[in-house]
Parts: sequence; C-alpha cells; structure tokens
Amino acid sequence: MAIAIIPARGSSKRIPRKNIRPFCGQPMLAYAIQAARAAGCFSRIVVSTDDEEIADLARQLGAEVPFLRPASLADDHTGTTPVVIDAIRQLDDLGIQAEYYCCIYATVPLIQASDLSTAHDRLLASQAPFVYTVAEFGFPIQRAVRMDAQGRVSPFWPEQMAQRSQDLEPAYQDAGQFYWGSRAAWLGGISPVGGEGIGHILPRHRVVDIDTPEDWHLAELLYRVLSQDGV
Repeated sequence: MAIAIIPARGSSKRIPRKNIRPFCGQPMLAYAIQAARAAGCFSRIVVSTDDEEIADLARQLGAEVPFLRPASLADDHTGTTPVVIDAIRQLDDLGIQAEYYCCIYATVPLIQASDLSTAHDRLLASQAPFVYTVAEFGFPIQRAVRMDAQGRVSPFWPEQMAQRSQDLEPAYQDAGQFYWGSRAAWLGGISPVGGEGIGHILPRHRVVDIDTPEDWHLAELLYRVLSQDGV
C-alpha cells in the first residue's frame, strides 16, 4: 500500500483560506480526501499543514494529521518537493513508511479516484520515478505569439506559423492534481516534472488551476456541469 500526502497550508493571499473555503457545498479540502479514500490504494491519507483549524477539519473528513508542518515550509516560496520530503521524514520518525507516496493537491475538486488508482498501476508497472497528471494544450504552442510594450505581436517560432495544426507535435501542461512517486524518487529530490516522469492524461474539461477568484468561479461552473452530466 501507499501513503497519500495532501499539502494544505493555512495562508493564501489571493483567495483567503482557500484550502478550507466552502466549494459547492463542501470544504475544498474534502474533495482531495474523498478521492484518496475512494481510490482504494492508500494505507494512510495524511494532510501536511501548519494550521490547527485545517488539521481539525482534515481529521473530521477522515484524514490523519500526525504532525504539524514547520512554518519555514509554509510560505509562498516553498515548493512541493520539500513539503513532501518533510512529510515523509516526519512519518519516518513516527515509524510510518511506505514504498510509494502520492502528493495530492488540496484544491482539486475535479479529481477522480479512478485517475489516482490508474496512475498508481502505471507507476508500479513502469520503471519511472513519477507518474503525474497532464493535459494537452488547447492550441498549438508552436503558434504562440509575444507582445511588446506597444502592443505589437510577433511569433515565437516564425518557421512554424505556416504548418498545419495537425502536423505540429502535441504539447502538454502539468495538470496539477497529483504526483505519484517512489520513496527513493521523492527523497532523492528529483522533480516530478523534471523529465523522467510519465504523464497521466486528463481531459481538458477536468483541469483548472485555482489561483484567483476567477479561477474559483470557473471551477465551480465546471464542477456543477460535470456533476449534472456525470462526466
């Protein structure tokens, strides 16, 4: 079995208390915990937080909070990997270990348990250090343009502008839902998106990065539509 680690710090500047703010009838954090529980591949679901209120809510939702994250790893500049490494080491100190760990972001209301379990199976079947979610860009990145201070635009790659879109190589973005990795990969400090991982493709309509109030509103619209359609 594996361990799920859900980073959920207390501070959020653009959307205050984002990780526990009500979203379509539930605290935002509930969606990540529920998906992890439904996936059936975790022996433990651990929330890494520096915030007592978030810790209490996480326990009510069925997760564990066996430690509090140090304040030095709860600022705006700390990346995901140091937080996961800290969680693994703190769990080690408590005698809790696993061969595989999955970092699930706290703001993923469109996450599906089946993606967690399928990506877990792909990790076990491969030699890759990580499997993580990606989504295809909706427009060929080879036709991207830049804009100067006067508003004039020019192509990044002029030689690609005449190519048919179907002849251009598809490009993918990090979908930012979860990152499956082996214990050795996480503790080795390898970036999940550093070039050796395997991408688990999600449809674009189930991917939204919630950083601004506008993102939040879009996520609510998508959630309601997808819930009605059962997609």
